[in-house]
Order: sequence, then structure tokens, then C-alpha cells
Amino acid sequence: MPPRVKITKEEIITTALRLLQKSGVNAINARSIAAALGCSTQPVFSNFATMEELQAAVTVAARERYLGFLQSEVEGGKYPKYKAFGMAYIRFAKEEKELFKLLFMCDRGGKEIEPGVDFEASVAMIMQANGVSEKKARLMHLEIWTFVHGIGTMLATSFLELDWELISNMITDVYQGIRARHLGKESE
Repeated sequence: MPPRVKITKEEIITTALRLLQKSGVNAINARSIAAALGCSTQPVFSNFATMEELQAAVTVAARERYLGFLQSEVEGGKYPKYKAFGMAYIRFAKEEKELFKLLFMCDRGGKEIEPGVDFEASVAMIMQANGVSEKKARLMHLEIWTFVHGIGTMLATSFLELDWELISNMITDVYQGIRARHLGKESE
């Protein structure tokens, strides 16, 4: 008898991520993953106790892909680092629509979320570039990120198509406007 082929956790996550990218979050279930792997559902449940555990692993993989977009945009050197983060966020929304929806357009049910490493790095960049308090930098970043998220959402949902140069100029305009407003006030 030939040896059994063992399907790894990584293969299951990779397959689920591909299904997500192609067909959205509703495509991730034990049967669709098993069909894509050419096996029964048994390996899925041997590697993951629940579908929630698998979904959490897929979310981690999607987040890693997003962080790769950030790194790539920063390393490209076309924009200052803070702006590169915004451009990467928007590029991720355009190129990885379903992953963007999973990470940034899901119903959180009113749950408080922990700021990610990208949020914290953005706050630090604003503090350093503008000499403002952490509290003010958090507010500035929240205001800018809300704008960037709006563009990302429009691209992820194919609501609107925008040229990259226009997006870049819009981000600069919003950043400069928010910066001028905050730096024009008495320092905290």
C-alpha cells in the first residue's frame, strides 16, 4: 500500500488563502478547502480543532501579506515612509480586494481592537516628523488613515477607479491640511 500523503497546516492555510483571494470569505469552509487539496475534510479537522481556528490562521496569513505590501512600498523608495504606508494600504485594497475586506472591512461587533504594528509605527513617524505629543500624533494618524481607508474601500469594492498620481496627490493634500491644522494650534 502506498504511504498516506500528509497534508500540512501550511498547505491548508495557503489553500484557504487562495480560495479567499478568489472568492471571498464565504468560500472558506472545510469542503471547499478539501476539494481544492484533493482530499477529504479529515486533514482539515486533524490540523485545526475548529473552523474558527482555521479562520484565525488565515487572517494571520492575510495580515502577513498586508505587512509585505507595506515593506515592499517602503523599500521601493518612491515615497516618504509614512506616505508609503498609505499608498501600500490602498494598493493592498486594489490588488487584494478580498484580503482587504477580511482585514479592514469586517464587522467587529463593537469590539475594541488593538492597534497593529503599522498603526503604532505610523504614530511614531508623525511624532518624529512633527514634534507632537503621542496623543496628537494618534489623532492626526486616525484622521489621515480614515481618509486613506475611504480610498481603499472604494477601490476594494470597485466603487471608483482612481489614478495612482491623483491618489498620491490627494494623500499629500490631506496630510498637509491636517498637519497645518494641528501644528497651528497651541502645542499640548
